[in-house]
Amino acid sequence: MTAPEPRRPNILWISLEDTSPRFGCYGDPLARTPHIDRLAAEGRRYPLAFSVAGVCAPSRSAIITGMYPTSIGAHHMRTSHRNAQAPLASPPYSVVPPPYVRAFPEYLRAAGYFCTNNAKTDYQFTPPLTAWDVCGQEAHFRQRGPDQPFFAVFNFTNTHESGMWPREDRPLRTDPDQVRLPPYLPDTPKARAALARQYDNLETVDARVGQVLAELEADGLARETIVFLWSDHGEGLPRGKRWPYDAGIHIPLIVRWPGALEAGGTASELVSLIDLGPTVLSLAGVPVPRHLQGQVFVGPQASPRTYAYASRDRHDEAYDMVRAVRDRRFKYLRNYYPDRPYLPWIAYRNRHPAMQELWRLHAADALEGPQRLLMQPSRPAEELYDCEADPYELQNLASDPAHRATLERLRAAMDDWRARYGDLGDVPEERMVRQMWPDGVQPQTQPPVFAVLGDGEPGTAPSEGGAYRGPLLLQLHCPTQGASIAYRLEGDPGDRWRLYSSPLRLAAGRTTLCARAVRIGYADSEERAATFTVEGG
Repeated sequence: MTAPEPRRPNILWISLEDTSPRFGCYGDPLARTPHIDRLAAEGRRYPLAFSVAGVCAPSRSAIITGMYPTSIGAHHMRTSHRNAQAPLASPPYSVVPPPYVRAFPEYLRAAGYFCTNNAKTDYQFTPPLTAWDVCGQEAHFRQRGPDQPFFAVFNFTNTHESGMWPREDRPLRTDPDQVRLPPYLPDTPKARAALARQYDNLETVDARVGQVLAELEADGLARETIVFLWSDHGEGLPRGKRWPYDAGIHIPLIVRWPGALEAGGTASELVSLIDLGPTVLSLAGVPVPRHLQGQVFVGPQASPRTYAYASRDRHDEAYDMVRAVRDRRFKYLRNYYPDRPYLPWIAYRNRHPAMQELWRLHAADALEGPQRLLMQPSRPAEELYDCEADPYELQNLASDPAHRATLERLRAAMDDWRARYGDLGDVPEERMVRQMWPDGVQPQTQPPVFAVLGDGEPGTAPSEGGAYRGPLLLQLHCPTQGASIAYRLEGDPGDRWRLYSSPLRLAAGRTTLCARAVRIGYADSEERAATFTVEGG
């Protein structure tokens, strides 16, 4: 008698925006995060977790593809919008990665998982139809089929940088006099109020986390669901968001896996957000493609990470290029424009109250000590910090002879990383975009082809539909390199697309379907439809 296959786990992601680890479970006494704290008490915290960029779109491109943004041309922030304040060097574009790159939920869908995303994407490319079963404000694991395992993502945006801006309709619940600002920011009422709003927003998002976890409990799914909670990068304070200092890339990460991870544990390993996709595939029992650049950090296939890498490039109007590598203790940064100031003009960033305070006091020559760091007219070519002894990264050790060996080791690690994966930061953005979109025109995926396979039907020519004798298989094909195919059957909801992964077995009777081919960064193909009538079978 054959033993039944083990039940595959459900996987739930809870994604936050612009959030550093200001939770009670991370030791913050001012935080009001009971639901997140409970999740940590039932799971494992990862205190050494880092994003690959200090801003959302490049970070999220790495999460969804498992590829460093610098290796696929997704490193500039952002590619898909026009700027109202100033022209950008390149018009809006969708990043075109190598043809074998997928949004990794495709691998899960092909293995039978129901995949939903609610609702933020921001991948630097239009989300392909094949990535999700449902993607939008209503997406929920409750929409899956009976006994179908799920991968569900909930993205909560309450803690976005803009949530720190004043709003008359939201009085503060956190006492601004109780917050502690980093020493490189001015300690003024306006700046304290901005951080107080972040604490308020964390309380709001904690309630939303509690709601999703309660729905999981109510459905009897908590014991068979692995829950991940993380943020796309650090909080939106100056020298945090947009920067590869720890304030910009150090993120909370909690994993709850009942029966497998000890409750209340704290991990010692280094984790990068690029590891999320490979880890989920591994836990779902799906082979991890070798081209993915992250690695598994939970489960039987987990392997230790020695370094975490991060990058900074164009943000809105302003070009820059900084690369960073961090081990468990030290951080090395390389500034490719050391002759330029830390703060080029970025209109959106200047809306932040703490940034406005920095500029105001700088104009009055009233900044003191570390508050002057961001206002320097130039930068060192290299920066090295002991992040244990100097968590705010104030004391640059790059010229300290006592740390020469560490400097050289991290230099070499960065050079090896850039050589191994490539770094499109070396390519001017206009030239890179011309390579992706020849003559500035978005390439389009070619339409899919239907081919009938079966008794007397060798599939040697495309089919436009018709009557056949069964049994019958229908193969879908697209000549565009790297394309995926989405299809739906007559009667399917209009906003639902199935992922084509193997020939379709046509039942006796009439089958009508339509199909569309997609490739990341390309425009979708035109839609093809056909009707097949099968006799017998």
